[in-house]
Amino acid sequence: MISRYRVMGMGCEACVKRIEKAVFALEGVERALVDLSSETLTVEYDESKVSFETLKNAVDDAGYVLEEI
Repeated sequence: MISRYRVMGMGCEACVKRIEKAVFALEGVERALVDLSSETLTVEYDESKVSFETLKNAVDDAGYVLEEI
């Protein structure tokens, strides 16, 4: 499954890398791409292993806020 979410609180490329690393570390995530200019996360994942809550917790733990679009 491929989903797109809004990420709040980013300010630079280091933020992008931190979020991508946190999300990509989750079991079942195949791809994670953060776009700073549109403040979005596009993630490809196995929905039997990863839920929105799992993604939200990973992003929250990295210091940012994830919202459904």
